[in-house]
Amino acid sequence: MSEYANLLIEDREGARIITINRPKALNALNPEVLNELDQALHSAAADTSVGVVIITGSGDRAFVAGADIKHMQDINAADAYAFASIGHRVFQYIESMPKPVIAAVNGVAFGGGSELALACDFIYASNKARFGLPEVKLGLMPGFGGTQRLMRKIPQGMARELVYTGEPILADEAHRLGLVNKVTEPEALLDACLESAKKILARSHIAVASAKKVMVDGADMTLPQACSVEINTFALLFASDHPKEGVSAFLEKREPKFSK
Repeated sequence: MSEYANLLIEDREGARIITINRPKALNALNPEVLNELDQALHSAAADTSVGVVIITGSGDRAFVAGADIKHMQDINAADAYAFASIGHRVFQYIESMPKPVIAAVNGVAFGGGSELALACDFIYASNKARFGLPEVKLGLMPGFGGTQRLMRKIPQGMARELVYTGEPILADEAHRLGLVNKVTEPEALLDACLESAKKILARSHIAVASAKKVMVDGADMTLPQACSVEINTFALLFASDHPKEGVSAFLEKREPKFSK
């Protein structure tokens, strides 16, 4: 039995699968769901048995259909500020947490759903998935980071067109644009994510966490600044035993056994 009202949690050999479970609402995001997701992510980050997180949606129709429209029906500007702030807090934590987060997009990912996927380290999608930021059709705009993260993932002109028109794109088009890493048949999606997770879990968790931090932080720096951070972080890895074990294993032609 899940400890969360709107999430299902499952562990598989070092990967934690977090499933947003509101199928009747197509897994739409409201403050309760976002706060539960925040708790689940912090729990995964603190659990030493978890090395990779996979986020997906329940059912076969939606990853996350967006922010909950019913929640926004009667809110004022102050309420909207609070709602957007929760989304930003949770999605920024996905980017900053030391463990990789994979989005397994199994259906529609509109509005907040696309924004959630964009905050993850990378995206695998079912060939039935669709992505879009349709907020302008409702007199709104993306409020969980979509205007900023989309421009950092695909060409700016295409990002602007998708935001201004609110029109969706299919999984294959998202893959062509570089938004999605891999497109699979629906029944193969989770297995593909778990296979990727298995590869990551076989690597040094210290090295992966260090690389993630440098890549996320460096994205908003100048190239010389980011390279300086890379040099320092690379050097700090040698304060752990992982480089010695990895190099020794390579020279001895064996698989490395990194300490936890």
